[in-house]
Amino acid sequence: MPVNLKFLSLGVLVFQTTSLVLTMRFSRTLKEDGPRYLASSAVVAAELLKIGACVLLVFKDTGCSLTALNTVLHDEIVNKPMESLKLAVPAGIYTLQNNLLYVALSNLDAATYQVTYQLKILTTALFSVSMLGKRLNIYQWLSLVILMTGVAFVQWPSDSVDSAQKDLSTGSQFVGLAAVLTACFSSGFAGVYFEKILKETKQSVWIRNIQLGLFGAVFGLMGVYVYDGERVQEHGMFQGYSALTWAVVSLQALGGLVIAAVIKYADNILKGFATSLSIILSTLISYFWLQDFVPTSVFFFGAVLVIAATFLYGYEAKPAANPSKA
Repeated sequence: MPVNLKFLSLGVLVFQTTSLVLTMRFSRTLKEDGPRYLASSAVVAAELLKIGACVLLVFKDTGCSLTALNTVLHDEIVNKPMESLKLAVPAGIYTLQNNLLYVALSNLDAATYQVTYQLKILTTALFSVSMLGKRLNIYQWLSLVILMTGVAFVQWPSDSVDSAQKDLSTGSQFVGLAAVLTACFSSGFAGVYFEKILKETKQSVWIRNIQLGLFGAVFGLMGVYVYDGERVQEHGMFQGYSALTWAVVSLQALGGLVIAAVIKYADNILKGFATSLSIILSTLISYFWLQDFVPTSVFFFGAVLVIAATFLYGYEAKPAANPSKA
């Protein structure tokens, strides 16, 4: 593989992972005049944008023919309702997860969120073992133990925060932690479930993402009606939207598609580098720019353990070479 493609993949992975977290955190804490944008509506907007992007990709794959595009969508989605219904479960879970990420980043700083969210490696591994029959090697089991230890240190209460501030933030810290932990479980289950569906069928990943997006938009609209119905009636579904809000929506919608497009150039070590750089950048930007985070030695120790666990989980031991015969 060309070295340039490797570094391009690394840059895209780091940019998408870091920018989504930081822009989402900034947009949820920025003080503005008027109502704040609704997280539930942003989730729906992201699903609609993802559907549009996937339709364009299918259009490209069909030779930019509208007739061929219509045929593919009709044959693969409309004429296969049972196949499409299989995506309802992961779509609903992904919708819940996306809403939880807004809740988490409204209550946790970007650095703490980034490190804690790596627990999705643990949940994905456990669901892979139970649902796909995957077998983990000794390095991967060890990395999961290190990962849990690192996250525990990151969440360890710090004495450096004064008691008054701690009393004010305890509730929101608990809400943020509960949201990110639930998101980790939903991410692990939905990801493995989606992988299982992809392995059992021959439909393209873009068609599957359109199906996911359609169900996700429906579930998302239900969430808007249940949780924010009154506010939508008062100020509209897109109240409080700004250029920053649309940047968050775009990153959330297109991020997964970008990762899917470049992942073939990224091995496990490269993905480990991307995760590590993203954690480091989130920590630095949270401290110097957002100024909502003061790192402690305990946090740094936990973050180092999480980064080490990420690399160890992707480590593949090379088989010992056969001794040359004389």
